[in-house]
Amino acid sequence: PQDAGPDKLFALRDHLGFSRNVIVQASCHGTDNAATLNAIAKSEGKARGVAVVDPDISDAELSALHEGGMRGIRFNFLKRLVDNAPKDKFLEVSKRLPEGWHVVIYFEADILEELRPFMDAIPVPLVIDHMGRPDVRQGPDGEDMKAFRRLLDSREDIWFKATCPERLDAIKEGGMGDPWDNFASAVAPLVADYQDRVIWGTDWPHPNMQDEIADDGHIVDMIPRIAPTVELQQKLLITNPMRLYWPEEL
Repeated sequence: PQDAGPDKLFALRDHLGFSRNVIVQASCHGTDNAATLNAIAKSEGKARGVAVVDPDISDAELSALHEGGMRGIRFNFLKRLVDNAPKDKFLEVSKRLPEGWHVVIYFEADILEELRPFMDAIPVPLVIDHMGRPDVRQGPDGEDMKAFRRLLDSREDIWFKATCPERLDAIKEGGMGDPWDNFASAVAPLVADYQDRVIWGTDWPHPNMQDEIADDGHIVDMIPRIAPTVELQQKLLITNPMRLYWPEEL
């Protein structure tokens, strides 16, 4: 990917009108979290992060990541990005996380059922990236959304990111493209029904999307379409992410 450093991130954050942001470790950096830690350090307290770690990481190294502003770790199960995700080792490290941390999981809808036993065994809160990539063309009552709702109903500490219309409703995927009407109609009911467990993000700088880079302003325009009331927007953009990433300030 092209360089997307902290200065660009903070400029975009300020331009879009946000006061804080969460930085997720980029896959291209592997388990070297130095770039993410550097950005958090430069943020003047306005950023927290999610790390990618070697499952054999020491407790001292986890503590250092906590001091650096990390509040979770991410497990990636996208077959095109990772060859083999060691579930047993992921489980082991999830049991050693600093207090208050969570696990972010990224997968595609076709392996949701396969992952259920693994996710059930993780002893900390879960945050599902991009809702597990459902086929939003199926609508709010499609099989992918029904399966995802069953997952959310199985535990009260499973959260999700109502994110990535530019990926899930892309023209090349058979979707609508910007302004992503399939996404809006499929996701709004999910946000309404699970409003205390949903967070939002832009997925900037949109890795692996160099042929169809979305306008981040248009992604912001999706917010009132999936969270149409002031109350829902407050939860989506402020209350919920504060609970996950800045609980000490609540």
